[in-house]
Amino acid sequence: MSTVTRTLRRGHAVPRTRRADAVPKVTGEFAYSSDLQAAGMLWGHTVRSPHAHARVVNVDVSEVRSLPGVHAVLTHDDVPGKKTYGLEFADQPVLAGDRVRYFGEAVAVVAAEEPEQARRAAAAVRVEYEQLQPITDPERATESEPLHPDRPTMGHGYRDDPRPNVVRSLVIRRGDPAATADVSVEGEYDVGQQDQAFLGPESGIAIPDGEGGVDIHVATQWLHVDRDQVAPCLGLQPEQVRIHLAGVGGAFGGREDLSMQIHAAMLALRTGRPVKIVYNREESFVGHIHRHPARIWAEHRATRDGRLVAVRMRILVDGGAYASSSTAVISNACSFAVGPYAVENVEIDGLAVYTNNPPCGAMRGFGAVQTCFASEAQMDRLAAKLDIDPVELRLLNALEPGGRLATGQIVTGSLPTREVIRRAAALVPPDPERLPREAIRLPGGAGNTTRGEGVRRGVGFALGFKNICYSEGFDDYCSARVVLAADGSAEVHCAAAEVGQGVSDVILQVARLELGTEDVALASGSTAHVGSAGSASASRMTWMAAGAVQTACRAALEERERTGRAEVDVEREYRHPRTYPLDPETGQITDGRAHVALAVAAMRVVVEVDVELGLTRVVWIGTAQDVGHALSRTAVEGQIEGGTAQGLGLALMEEIQTRDGAITNASFTDYLIPTFLDMPPVVSELIEDPEPDAPYGVKGVGEPPTVVSTAAIVAALRAASGRELARVPVRPDDLVGL
Repeated sequence: MSTVTRTLRRGHAVPRTRRADAVPKVTGEFAYSSDLQAAGMLWGHTVRSPHAHARVVNVDVSEVRSLPGVHAVLTHDDVPGKKTYGLEFADQPVLAGDRVRYFGEAVAVVAAEEPEQARRAAAAVRVEYEQLQPITDPERATESEPLHPDRPTMGHGYRDDPRPNVVRSLVIRRGDPAATADVSVEGEYDVGQQDQAFLGPESGIAIPDGEGGVDIHVATQWLHVDRDQVAPCLGLQPEQVRIHLAGVGGAFGGREDLSMQIHAAMLALRTGRPVKIVYNREESFVGHIHRHPARIWAEHRATRDGRLVAVRMRILVDGGAYASSSTAVISNACSFAVGPYAVENVEIDGLAVYTNNPPCGAMRGFGAVQTCFASEAQMDRLAAKLDIDPVELRLLNALEPGGRLATGQIVTGSLPTREVIRRAAALVPPDPERLPREAIRLPGGAGNTTRGEGVRRGVGFALGFKNICYSEGFDDYCSARVVLAADGSAEVHCAAAEVGQGVSDVILQVARLELGTEDVALASGSTAHVGSAGSASASRMTWMAAGAVQTACRAALEERERTGRAEVDVEREYRHPRTYPLDPETGQITDGRAHVALAVAAMRVVVEVDVELGLTRVVWIGTAQDVGHALSRTAVEGQIEGGTAQGLGLALMEEIQTRDGAITNASFTDYLIPTFLDMPPVVSELIEDPEPDAPYGVKGVGEPPTVVSTAAIVAALRAASGRELARVPVRPDDLVGL
């Protein structure tokens, strides 16, 4: 039996495998989107608004056209097709017309022979603005002037909300939320705005085909949805716009929305030459969406023996200037707000609003991060009030198959919540006396000023879960094409975006297993040769790509056997079990499921805090995660460690700072992310309970670590400091202030 076969069959040990792109990325030979070149290439640059809210009175480009090296300067009036685009709603202008709604919004684009010429040309564009008062407080947004007065209605399955600046309001009502209980705890929690902070800035190149169409090579998460937004804005048919996946330097949700795709294509079609655009780091901060900041109020009621009776929550997320995926984010935040616990009485009110703050959309965890932080803090408060061990309280209320979600959906797939809790709780951190005590390992790290005098240790625990794949009736599918050659080799086409998560290796594993040969090649991702694979998001790509490739491989073999032809070319679509919308008035689902499947994770964290200086250090993390069936242990552990690092960043340091809507820390000098020295040892326990509806029993693994790690780290900080810590990221003065 081959290594690949052993990897995919259930019940066998999973060998550690080396990723195909590992060595090129380490040696620097891997070609990222910013490395692309083309003969005769021009450079593009974007003119951006210095205001968060203003009327555009006039755009004067007369001076620019005569500058050396300049080939084109385009404004809103030059957009050849549809003027707006967007993931959920086409509410975002390609280039601002009469108004800018956020700091950094694109107003014009230029193309020139050299990058510096393009930058100078952009600086020479004269834009006259009439500044308007920005709406920056999401609490007041529904009482302010509408930022999108002409926005279309939400449509079927959404609750009508007539208030201005509402992206989506959602309610979940189950049982009797007023049910009385023996004890009650309540709190208010805040989550700051986090950036995806990928190392590869937005970049790509658009190449005109000479026949009116264009090829766009770009780092993205969803090739076909890019095409379907770009083509109408260019006034072209979808087949005239071909999106090709370039090397991706990180994504984490931040590449679901468009960045430079339409701008580069417009310039390329206008000049008849390839145009490359590469954002600098400051531009990247304003050029993509971020994690929604949130404010959450929660009340949990329970019996004296610790059983949850009722949960009430109010969730407000700031979507910023444009909708992006805010409708789905607030749905996730509400759907998983209670956590993986069984409770009969639920009242949840969720609201996503427009403001003039930076636009927000998809980021790893997608709404569940914010509510997990709040709900797990509530569970710890409840445990303290009842004098029950926090782990025992979670075991007592754990949701498992046969139980109901807050939305009324019955859990029909795998969800080994109790085993995950027990396995995480059983992980033993190293003896404190054996830990290294050199200065760099004390709270504060490389810049610390402590010598250990005021350092206290704390242990925290948290549990979280999230959906896998798209939900609420979305037609979620993945296409794959398999070409069998006469010499026995095969080529697989799939538009699944390889964003660092390893889906390319999964595709090859599956194809080699199903076809019975190692001689399989994976074609580059493109909209030109295969149908949509959907987005590399929602922890869906491994499941969906594996299902599509498996289906296409089996169909190809059947076709060859049926026809006797040595050469076969087959394309197939894979769909997971159907989902349905939530009832807009109750948030309930009475039949079927709103979410395809669920994955749960638990984490035990040890921290040290200098309670006199407010310095912190995460010492050790032990986690147990429900992974369905691991196709590659190495890849799963890497996802757990990477997702944990992003949760640590949100817990301790990462936050976009704004003043009147303008970002004030748009650099890696001022926006801090965890480094190698900030990360502790992470011990991972993989719980393999195969998902019955998934190919090979797999589950996505990238998001649960981020969902649970912020809550677990802050729980440990509370234990060490004795402070409530109801906001993330936790600042030094939160630990020592009055």
